[in-house]
Amino acid sequence: MSAAREANNNILLRLAMEEAIGNSRQISCNKDSAELTPSRSAKVDEKRLRILHVINSLGVGGTERGILKLMAGLDPARFEQGICAIRGADPEVISSFQLEGKVLQVGIENSSSQFLVFRLTHLLRSYRPHIVHSRNWGAIEAIPAGRLARVPVVIHSEHGYELEMLAGLPLRQRLVRGAVYRMCDTVFTVSNNLREYHGRQGWVSEKRIQVVPNGVDTNLFAPSFEVRKQVRERLGYSPGSIVIGTVGRVVAIKNQIIILKAAEQLLARGLDVRVLLVGTGHELDNLRKYAEGTDQLCRRVTFAGRSLDVAEMFQAMDIFVLPSIYEGMSNTILEAMASGLPCLATDVGGNPELITNGGWGYLFDPRDVTGLIEALTALIQLPELRKQFGLAARKRALTQFSLERMMERYTRLYTANLERRGVSTRS
Repeated sequence: MSAAREANNNILLRLAMEEAIGNSRQISCNKDSAELTPSRSAKVDEKRLRILHVINSLGVGGTERGILKLMAGLDPARFEQGICAIRGADPEVISSFQLEGKVLQVGIENSSSQFLVFRLTHLLRSYRPHIVHSRNWGAIEAIPAGRLARVPVVIHSEHGYELEMLAGLPLRQRLVRGAVYRMCDTVFTVSNNLREYHGRQGWVSEKRIQVVPNGVDTNLFAPSFEVRKQVRERLGYSPGSIVIGTVGRVVAIKNQIIILKAAEQLLARGLDVRVLLVGTGHELDNLRKYAEGTDQLCRRVTFAGRSLDVAEMFQAMDIFVLPSIYEGMSNTILEAMASGLPCLATDVGGNPELITNGGWGYLFDPRDVTGLIEALTALIQLPELRKQFGLAARKRALTQFSLERMMERYTRLYTANLERRGVSTRS
């Protein structure tokens, strides 16, 4: 690193630290999570390239699933991977995905004031990664920590929106983002729309921000008549019912209420529809109350809650709807497409980059219940159109967004950055 660049980075580090101290927030995680597991830090495979994925918390969201895809899909002979869940990890996720010994944490339970850059720096010096890859604002402290720990390559990526982001980011956060983005070897987003947003908000040229799309396991997410029959029988759906489904966090920005409003009117018109909502979140009680408060919906909506086997949930559906107020690049759209489902999604964020209106689905305005009803009615009444859209959606997933293509993109990203830093990437 040149003297000028190192001096500049020192200034940016100080700015980031001052911001982090001024904006420390309460977190919750396991009591012993502040300590790096001794056995983990001692076992370092010098023959492989070590990547530490850093995330705010490890649950079952789209960003987390993206990390799990990398953990499973990158060549294990070349890459050794771990996760740092700064502010906690779901034990069920760790157990279900066999991540024991691969997830580190640095936060302290019931602490209302935390400055985690130095804890992260200590962890990185112990773990000794070749690459630290942080995701979203909740893990942004890993960037200055990576520079303090002299990690060869520091990468940051942005994967989606929260409701409070839509009106623009606070000035202090914009300043910090702009500063820490400039510390990174690479910054990328998962859609062109996100690149434009973060370039504008962080006062960073879009040329400095790459786009690396998500990918989907087209073998796991694939049409299966047998699975469809079993899951629909288990959920109590008759063969003739049209199941409208969605998967995602049940929070305000995901806007699932519009599906219930549309289904209510479709049922009033005498159409045999069911609604399948997969996911949990703080809006779940409100959705339940809405469904239970109407004669049409009270026995027609299935709240499946959290599912670690999302692939089979898609098999129960006839039409997939993503009604988000805003979206980065939706993993669930890709999973629905790979599952051979016609897809309806709001015309926002990265959704138009995935769905061609009239090609394998329709786009609608997130507040336009009537527009959603019209699109659903067309697909309900025209089974051949559903089939046509489903086939086209799966073809698109196979050719453009397969897991293999995603692994190729990330392998090139990681190795190119390491080679620029003079780190050998030969296995």
